[in-house]
Amino acid sequence: MTLAAVNLAAATNENLANLSNTLIYSAMAVYTLAFFAYIAEWLFGSRSKVGRTAAALTADQAKKAAPAVTVQKAGGATAVLERPERPEVVVRAAAGARDVPDGPGAHGGDEQGDLYGRIAVSLTVLAFAIEFGGVLTRALSVERAPWGNMYEFNITFSTVAVGVYLALLALKKNVRWLGLFLITTVLLDLGIAVTVLYTASDQLVPALHSYWLYIHVSTAILCGAVFYVGAVGTILYLFKDSYESKLASGGKPGRFATSVMERLPASASLDKFSYRVNAAVFPLWTFTIIAGAIWAGDAWGRYWGWDPKETWAFITWVAYACYLHARATAGWKGRKAAYIALVAFACWLFNYYGVNIFVSGKHSYAGV
Repeated sequence: MTLAAVNLAAATNENLANLSNTLIYSAMAVYTLAFFAYIAEWLFGSRSKVGRTAAALTADQAKKAAPAVTVQKAGGATAVLERPERPEVVVRAAAGARDVPDGPGAHGGDEQGDLYGRIAVSLTVLAFAIEFGGVLTRALSVERAPWGNMYEFNITFSTVAVGVYLALLALKKNVRWLGLFLITTVLLDLGIAVTVLYTASDQLVPALHSYWLYIHVSTAILCGAVFYVGAVGTILYLFKDSYESKLASGGKPGRFATSVMERLPASASLDKFSYRVNAAVFPLWTFTIIAGAIWAGDAWGRYWGWDPKETWAFITWVAYACYLHARATAGWKGRKAAYIALVAFACWLFNYYGVNIFVSGKHSYAGV
């Protein structure tokens, strides 16, 4: 290749890198507009349905008349005895423990709120397309998969997380309530990426030149994005469960808490959503660890060496396995299982941020 061709290729790659940066900043701007649209959905949506949960919880359903007991007396006579009432024993926050309807959503069930919500989703789709373009042009600028450092991983991760949310909406799942919380953290993620984690386009170290990069890292990104969606659902579940418990005990939450919590799905629905999301992606996380081990055997001549990244990936696997096992055990449904799910996601976050930044090992070659 001539020197002129080399210079032309370098200039083209630099232009693509600059275009990628422009697209990422543009996506952030559109995400910001979407954020304000989601805020408007919550603010201007009708509050007329506030009190649905309160009505459901304050209904006197706990005391049920026990059936009469008929006993046989000597001489053939019978007598009817009333069995004293006893409280029904229910695992706290287990599915079906409370007869609470799902809230109407952030829009509050009216046309004005729904309009803002649809605008927010439209802006989210536009921002997703722009960010995807930024990730794609970054890949073209380096002529490889855009997962060689933390900056590239971050922008790809946030793109996939939004893609998961939009896919659930496309499948007609009632998850628009997730939009505000998701976009808020996506903006935070991108802000960290373009300021603290930004790394100029560069080629990979030799160990990363493998087709396993496409298999192992892509599945890790997808798993992280899905685990993140599940973690948001789990956090909202804990807030909603506390709210329902306060109403059930006769408490009176504040107006702001009532306005927000009444629009979310019931705690049982949020609990089920988080469980299904985490359970669905857990087998893929298992495959991710196996693929990483195979790649390690290819690159370093050993499949497992308890490198910090490998260790924390395994710890994350064990934590999610404990969560799924806890969910299968009746006594660990609800809040206890939710705490395990959050610990598991915290392990995933530390595996990415903590290990990459603070711990040195064989996986530290990518830099920040």
